[in-house]
Amino acid sequence: MRRFGALLAALLLAGSLTACGGAAAQEMQTAQVFAMDTVMGLQATGGETAEALAAAEDEIYRLDEELSRTREDSAVSQLNRAEAGTSVEVGAELYDLIARALAFSQATDGAFDITLAPVSSAWGFTEDAYRVPAQEELAGLLAHVGSEHVHLDGASAVSLDQGTQIDLGAIAKGYASDAVAAIYQEHGITHGIVDLGGNTWVCGGNLKGEPWRIGVQDPARAGEAEAYTGILRMADGFAVTSGGYQRYFEENGKTYHHIIDPATGHPAESGLTSVTVVADGTVGNGTMCDALSTALFVMGEERALDFWRSGVYDFDLILVTEDGRLLVTDGIADRFQPDETAGYAYEVIS
Repeated sequence: MRRFGALLAALLLAGSLTACGGAAAQEMQTAQVFAMDTVMGLQATGGETAEALAAAEDEIYRLDEELSRTREDSAVSQLNRAEAGTSVEVGAELYDLIARALAFSQATDGAFDITLAPVSSAWGFTEDAYRVPAQEELAGLLAHVGSEHVHLDGASAVSLDQGTQIDLGAIAKGYASDAVAAIYQEHGITHGIVDLGGNTWVCGGNLKGEPWRIGVQDPARAGEAEAYTGILRMADGFAVTSGGYQRYFEENGKTYHHIIDPATGHPAESGLTSVTVVADGTVGNGTMCDALSTALFVMGEERALDFWRSGVYDFDLILVTEDGRLLVTDGIADRFQPDETAGYAYEVIS
């Protein structure tokens, strides 16, 4: 079974007219895009609104074509098909994104890893042909997993070791949200939402002069509309959620989700059902939030909170645990309202 759609739903209710700045226009203009296997919603007002939305749509489609592993003509696919050890010119943009992905991998001790592509395919998550691979098969594939198998050559070329392929799916939507945020800013958008299916960026608050209200999906009620663990109020920032309920299949009574632990080659069993990473609206933070939401899900509660406390990156967290707890770090606790009907034991973490 596959589940798509917004994990974080921006509710047209709720904070300040900071962020994008300027006076509010009278109405929002909207656009909808289907890309990266996701229905994406854009809203904007103020400045050159129509031009901003058109440019945002074009940019999302361009990035989908460039970064997709399943498009034969994409730059990523061309790199994956190249002979092992061959230095491939990928261009400055893709080179920089791969370099950043490798930095996230190093910072998270490999919990984030773009070289899991063959492992994900073995489970059928890439091709929608779900299966449970044999341990021997996974062991063979894991020999080619790890950031050490990706080599940055010069300023715009990359080479891969034998048997290694990359998949940027765990970072592409975050990168796209950064790109659209930059477009909004270039066109003077004063208030808006970029909702790329669990990757949300908001600016300027809503037209009532209040912060946007972002509903964080309840993993236990993922099939229900407006079933949230709580509401996050935010006028300017990114919020990205990763959860095992987003894409999964069942076999012989066991559920297998799409977030693979690079250490085992199996779906991560970390005790978490959902991780939301929140950061300010600085362009670049969307990519960071996307990568970290996956990595911290793999890490599990204790390691994730240790990583947050380390200060390596500036972000906050909303964690949902398998044993029914909802953990929110103190940097956003005053802006998060838990839904008491969801039944979670609520804790503020410092």
